[in-house]
Amino acid sequence: MSTEEKLQPGQDAVVLKEQSLVLFNDHENSFDFVIDVLCAVCNHNEEQAEQCAWITHYKGKCQIMSGSYEQLREKADLILDVGLTVEIQ
Repeated sequence: MSTEEKLQPGQDAVVLKEQSLVLFNDHENSFDFVIDVLCAVCNHNEEQAEQCAWITHYKGKCQIMSGSYEQLREKADLILDVGLTVEIQ
């Protein structure tokens, strides 16, 4: 059974591409600060935020959220405003 929706002739398909918000490592912000920001802005729980902080520390970057560009832009602006480095990819 297929769940694919059929388009009528003349209808345009809208494809919403999911994007990622990526946090980059820096040598200026403490682990506690990064964890606090991820909890406050991204609604991560303490464990999830700590794991993201460690991945960022060891690998240089970590995907901290995914969603539409519009959803991530607001979060990215808040995170950038407090001095962390993020990018929507």
